[in-house]
Amino acid sequence: MTTKAAKPGSFRVNRRTALQGMAGAAGLMAAPGFVRYAQAHSGAPIKLGVPIHRTGIGASYGRWYERVLTAAVKLVNEGGGIAGHRVEAIVEDDGTDPRRGTEVIEKFATQHKVDAVFGHLFSHVVNAAAPRAGELKMPYIVCSEGHHVASVKLNRYCFQPGITDVKSQVQSMAPWVMANLGKKVTMIFPDYAFGHDHRDYFSAAVKAKGGEVVALIPIPPTETSFTRHFPKIPASTEVLYHVMVGPGVLTFVKELGQHFGSKRPQLFGFVDSIEAVDLASPALEYLEGTHFWEGNPRYAQANQSAHDKFFRERVGVDANGASKSDPKDVSTYAHMFSVWETLFIIKQAMEKADYHGPEKKVAFMEALESLKEFPESRQHPQGRKIFNGKTHQVFGHQFISKVENKKLKVVHKTSIEDGMYPDEGDYTKMSF
Repeated sequence: MTTKAAKPGSFRVNRRTALQGMAGAAGLMAAPGFVRYAQAHSGAPIKLGVPIHRTGIGASYGRWYERVLTAAVKLVNEGGGIAGHRVEAIVEDDGTDPRRGTEVIEKFATQHKVDAVFGHLFSHVVNAAAPRAGELKMPYIVCSEGHHVASVKLNRYCFQPGITDVKSQVQSMAPWVMANLGKKVTMIFPDYAFGHDHRDYFSAAVKAKGGEVVALIPIPPTETSFTRHFPKIPASTEVLYHVMVGPGVLTFVKELGQHFGSKRPQLFGFVDSIEAVDLASPALEYLEGTHFWEGNPRYAQANQSAHDKFFRERVGVDANGASKSDPKDVSTYAHMFSVWETLFIIKQAMEKADYHGPEKKVAFMEALESLKEFPESRQHPQGRKIFNGKTHQVFGHQFISKVENKKLKVVHKTSIEDGMYPDEGDYTKMSF
């Protein structure tokens, strides 16, 4: 049997690859489901468009988002697909670029004619693409962290059900930072929407706890060397709060260490600053004893759940958060779970809506809005979450980890309630 080749720039999980995956999953899934697999799917496949940052400043994230996508689609199809339909994922590279991100949304709608789009991460791309998704009446489910969705400034077609937003993250962690590290904070952050969320919401959270932000240092997103920015850090700084993204993160943390040497303030970083970076890399010794936020702990903890173990196995990640085939290939573990969880949320909502084609798109989105809670499970290995259908935003646990012996050890886990805040609007009052 011949298989039609995928068009350049796209990736398809087709029937043949799904069937091939069955044999390798015999020890993980119940055998009767495989026996009935060929009869389980009926009608046309459900096509999902997945914009991936294969190139640009988000490429390290995009590479792992795509690996998780492949594993998740394979698992869904092994279990019978969505509402009896095989899932077909179509990937397009958006270059981590707002203009291309918008063009990809149009391509998914007009050329690929997908049922829904999910996967965008970088907030400046999401903010550009979301209005076009609404105009095209395309369900747009993002795997980002910006406050863009929860602010209710987008449109009813936009959802963020698989990962928490920055406002929730920083609000839940600021009390721990103030109580344990210091109250005078300098912030270093990327100079676009994601970084601005950190600037605005962490500053507010610090002030609410009696602290003070003594300096704000925005970094251009294309910066490749950071030494010129470090002299701006005031001597009164007790806590240096840093979040950096893109291909220059290793340079950033190395240059930060070179600037301070052994005399440094307390460091609290978002793990974005070291995502896909091996903590055993030369010149990172100074990070020992510093703290990071993690959306999902990179290193398997002593109390690792069976769900996290299952997720790592399916995605091909070892206990150190690196590829099983290459220990130097470090994953973006703090974020990439969102692709896995979002696909299972799409499946849950589509099946609740009895989705069998585009005529049920509105029913699918209404079903998604009606969801309330996602219990910790194989489908949600990061942990339990509460979904707010009015703001289209999910709330969950956050992790504060300390660098010990070149690994990250969780020292604090927030409650879901720590990160909850009043609604800023109600998407359900908008028309489709």
